[in-house]
Amino acid sequence: MADFLLTEYSHGAGCACKLSPVELATILEPVRGHAATQHDDLIVGLSVADDAGVYALGDGRALVQTVDIFTPVVDDPYDWGRIAAANALSDVYAMGGTPITALSYLAWPRDALAFDLSAHVLEGGFDIMAEAGATIVGGHSVDSPEPSFGFAVTGLVPAEEAVTLGGARPGDKLLLTKPLGIGIITTAIKRKLVTDEVAKRAIDVMTTLNRDAGSALHAVSAHAATDVTGFGFLGHLREMCEASGVGAAIEAQAVPVIEGAAELLAQGAWAGGSKRNLESVHRMVDSSLPEQKIRLLADAQTSGGLLVSLDPGSVAQYLELVPTAVEVGVVTDSLRIEVL
Repeated sequence: MADFLLTEYSHGAGCACKLSPVELATILEPVRGHAATQHDDLIVGLSVADDAGVYALGDGRALVQTVDIFTPVVDDPYDWGRIAAANALSDVYAMGGTPITALSYLAWPRDALAFDLSAHVLEGGFDIMAEAGATIVGGHSVDSPEPSFGFAVTGLVPAEEAVTLGGARPGDKLLLTKPLGIGIITTAIKRKLVTDEVAKRAIDVMTTLNRDAGSALHAVSAHAATDVTGFGFLGHLREMCEASGVGAAIEAQAVPVIEGAAELLAQGAWAGGSKRNLESVHRMVDSSLPEQKIRLLADAQTSGGLLVSLDPGSVAQYLELVPTAVEVGVVTDSLRIEVL
């Protein structure tokens, strides 16, 4: 761990700082349907809660655009930068896109933290963007009492092949490409409850790009996909189900969890954002499992994996292309989420 603690300058950790789905819906309601959100070439916009916007260029290609910014999720500035970049890129991969450019954003407390630390943040973010093959074309910085960092990312996807939330079909299998527990572990980092070993596991997960998981969506003609981030597994599954007009049955024991996360949860490492996640999905979820099990599924993730809905006949091929993927459930026609 670093001598200075970046997480002490943040009121929350990473994507757990996001507004809840209910709060976000309240904010967006007055502007849904606004003229600025409408265009004949817009394929995916504010009308659905998808991962990124998709805008047709008229030549068979479409732009995929997204932005993700958050407060420190770990104490090492270089790792924080890497995590922020991987998280921002994830929305492009979830749409089946390939990132091409990025703009960086940095908010920094000039009187509280040295600027050489911010240079390490940028270095980490830039290294991940280079790994992804994305070119950083500029950015913006501000003085702020709370540090935050992230990117606006633009990608490309064949206009007819953008993978959205809304295509899941009853009978589809649901696969998850990264384990859960990140929000629990990052909350434990902030509270100084975690060992270096467990923290490293979470950092390794968060800095792994979803590039292979995203490119494989086209190979198997996936019906729907989303990345699991601040709203937790259940929250993003709920969005997929509502957009597709379906339900789901989840096998809780099959859902992968980072080793050490469950023990930290039992010690009280539970973020406020995760609590809001659980409240937001309560009306749609049926389960008789202990609340601790459900809390794991509502845990707010940062740079989590992809949740993919695909034909049962394509599961073996996807697992071959993405060895970290795990089958966790099935799409149903019940309009409910059953956790078994």
